[in-house]
Amino acid sequence: MNRFICLLILGLITACSSQPTPSDQTSPNAGRYQQDTDSIPQRLPTYLEMTDPSPKTERLSRGGNKPYQLFGQHYTPLINALEHEEVGIASWYGNKFHGHLTSNGETYNMFAMTAAHKTLPLPSYVRVTNLDNMKSAIVRVNDRGPFHRNRIIDLSYSAAHKLDMLKQGTARVQLELLQSPAMLAAAYPAEQCFIQVFASGDNKKLTTLQQQLKQQQLPSEIRSAAGIYRLLVGPTTDKQQAQQWLQYLRRNEYPSAYFSDSHLCS
Repeated sequence: MNRFICLLILGLITACSSQPTPSDQTSPNAGRYQQDTDSIPQRLPTYLEMTDPSPKTERLSRGGNKPYQLFGQHYTPLINALEHEEVGIASWYGNKFHGHLTSNGETYNMFAMTAAHKTLPLPSYVRVTNLDNMKSAIVRVNDRGPFHRNRIIDLSYSAAHKLDMLKQGTARVQLELLQSPAMLAAAYPAEQCFIQVFASGDNKKLTTLQQQLKQQQLPSEIRSAAGIYRLLVGPTTDKQQAQQWLQYLRRNEYPSAYFSDSHLCS
């Protein structure tokens, strides 16, 4: 009798799997996994495995950030997100998906502090708070999902254990975006390239040369320091365009033109 009760409890927990089962042929994962249904690991995560990752700015992964369609729904990843908050139902996924590739090409590790979200940038970092017990965890989003009912995030086994939601299988949570690739771009604006074409103590001469560049439809500006005036072509954030400008200037009237800050433009 006791064995029957244990099996029943295990079956209820397994039923909380966040992903559609492959037995449903409409599932995008049909036939992909060795297990038909998800299941819990045979051990609990360690304290180290439940340690929150330190949020950091990472560049967008090549995979998983393009618009996609699933079950008749269209999804557009929020690759430019600087802020994002959301309240809804969280679930978790375990053994069935362990060792398989995530949407951004990494290997899913159910003992890592990771998560799946339908539209947040891959990768990005979010704080997840269990609104039923106010426990929180930081996870790195590296996968897409969950595509089941109205759930907003699929947590790894370790993250779900830290939020104390394994027994229920789901929990009402709040998400807060902490770090995303868009924040990297905001923190470090695109580098601007300038080409120095001439330097002189005679500002009038440089003004005349600047008018000639304007007639050639080249953007330019004059800067001064310590009585020396510099005529610069630019700016541009397109390094290929900067190279084309430099070649054009050298072929014509400015053979000595050079990038004013070579490590930005070369």
